[in-house]
Amino acid sequence: MIQSVLLSFLAGVSGANAIPHFVKGITKEPFPTPFGPSPVINLVSGWSMFVLSGFLGYGAHIGANLVPALASIAIGVLLMGLFHAWIGAFGKKA
Repeated sequence: MIQSVLLSFLAGVSGANAIPHFVKGITKEPFPTPFGPSPVINLVSGWSMFVLSGFLGYGAHIGANLVPALASIAIGVLLMGLFHAWIGAFGKKA
């Protein structure tokens, strides 16, 4: 069960983090990544994180531990959302 909860949490974090990168990539807007703020890099980065989330969710065997896994996904999404809303990818503004 611990593996399921951990992988589900990581899937939630990765999936939530993929959204701003993918959206900025398809709208041709810069957004920071470790590889540069290029829209193409963001598109590929967001897509990669979506794929990673899928693999993590598959490896988590969510069906075997449904409630803890779904709770872990929800917590991961919430924490990544709070990160982007509060600190953000550009760092905290004064």
